[in-house]
Amino acid sequence: GSVTATLDGLADGAPLVAVREVVLPVRFAVLVRPGMRAGEVRTVSTHPHAAAQVKGWLSANLPDATMVPAYSTAAAAMAVEAGEVDAAVTAPVAAEHYPLQALAMGVADRDALTRFLLVRPPGELLAPTGSDRTSLVAVTEDRSGALMEVLAEFAVRGINLSRIESRPTKGRLGEYRFFLDCDGHIADARIGEVLVAVHRKGVGVRFLGSYPRAAGSPPEPAPGDQERQAQAWLADVRSGRGA
Repeated sequence: GSVTATLDGLADGAPLVAVREVVLPVRFAVLVRPGMRAGEVRTVSTHPHAAAQVKGWLSANLPDATMVPAYSTAAAAMAVEAGEVDAAVTAPVAAEHYPLQALAMGVADRDALTRFLLVRPPGELLAPTGSDRTSLVAVTEDRSGALMEVLAEFAVRGINLSRIESRPTKGRLGEYRFFLDCDGHIADARIGEVLVAVHRKGVGVRFLGSYPRAAGSPPEPAPGDQERQAQAWLADVRSGRGA
């Protein structure tokens, strides 16, 4: 499933860990009942998130159509089949499951990507590849500076955090858990050190998986690269070659 939904499930106690990430481009299909033409479309239904990603296309191609919100893109396709609306913005795969025809395919206002995680029951971890990501969730105390203390453990070790997201714990009001993605594998010395340091602070921390980064991700900075680059920059500034 998508990252937010998957990690929420893992944090809620599911005995699973992430072992792979996949990044897919987001493109939509506009489906109508057979024989309907664009000029006949008066209502379009989709989920609000999808509507935001095709707003420009709809304005240019179906300017007279009224948007009808749906609780999912699949529900929008079902509404078209039932004759409740004229068109649905939905996943292209919906064309294989409903007796509808495509008015347009590959619809999107801009390039967008969605990241998915493959999960499995806990077991022997995959070996590091040299281009990995580790996911964890931390529940901090409800006090000033608590999150900063956790983040500082990553900063002092030069570990890049590629994602930070807060979600309610569904327990006490005002209590949040923080989903963190960082560059590296739990077998790496730096990652092991930071997890021990965070756990030692009494933070509720849970390991959600170490897995290869998706193809096309920016290269993971090697330990020490940032320090060497910073020192080289400083040397250039001192010598008058840089600014």
